[in-house]
Amino acid sequence: GQPAAGGQPAAGGQPAAARQRAKQAAGGLTRREREVAGLIAQGKSNREAAAALVVSERTIETHVAHILAKLDLSSRTQIAAWAINKGWHLPD
Repeated sequence: GQPAAGGQPAAGGQPAAARQRAKQAAGGLTRREREVAGLIAQGKSNREAAAALVVSERTIETHVAHILAKLDLSSRTQIAAWAINKGWHLPD
């Protein structure tokens, strides 16, 4: 992969090309959206996911809305099924 401008990996310590491949493989979801999808697949509520990621519940609601839109899904249950299929339901 190509490094970001200046020859250094971009934010996150991962070369931009590798991040782009991961995002494409994940239906266009960002790393954080993938984390939220995994927590949903574990049965976490928005409040529990917010606590786990140290963000507000509103931030989780926004991530959930983005996941639903990007994957053309209509429910948290569908997010959970999709994430389980990807193997993201397992705790770190």
